[in-house]
Amino acid sequence: MEGVGDDGASTAAAALNQRRHEASKLFQHYLDKSTPHALNRWIGTFVLVFVYALRVYYVQGFYIVSYGLGIYILNLLIGFLSPLVDPEMEPSDGPMLPTKGSDEFKPFIRRLPEFKFWYAITKAFCVAFFMTFFSMFDVPVFWPILLCYWVVLFVLTMKRQIMHMIKYKYIPFNLGKQKYGGKKAFASTSGSPRAD
Repeated sequence: MEGVGDDGASTAAAALNQRRHEASKLFQHYLDKSTPHALNRWIGTFVLVFVYALRVYYVQGFYIVSYGLGIYILNLLIGFLSPLVDPEMEPSDGPMLPTKGSDEFKPFIRRLPEFKFWYAITKAFCVAFFMTFFSMFDVPVFWPILLCYWVVLFVLTMKRQIMHMIKYKYIPFNLGKQKYGGKKAFASTSGSPRAD
């Protein structure tokens, strides 16, 4: 008789695993389809941020959750602005940032790509929003102190990051295609179009 009950439990567990796997595949499918739509993804995330801010404002609490969320986002931002291979830590054989004008151009490769940055921030706001429904996470704190501490931490961290960017001469943003003025002199001497 024990075999019959165990067989039913294993069948139910297998069915549950199958449903979980199907849901995971469906979620991954929609996540993959959203990859090229960066603007729409970020708009959705900002809507989520706005809903979270409204929730915290109306509840008048959960400041420690917001502080932890801010620290996590700061950590993600550092990864987003940092190169994959940090020239300060160790030189490697892979792509590195050029340090001299005569060095070959190598594209900036992020330690944390934009999609993973967006996904982590969106998940963090979803988790923080979920946490605001449980009073055990509403620790009473004096929020202006947390805000001041976070602002000081942000300024010091960004100062260090900007100094690193200046030292190793890289910009972590794509500002469009560069335009060079080297061909202007050649174009002005050729005056007339070709006569074939």
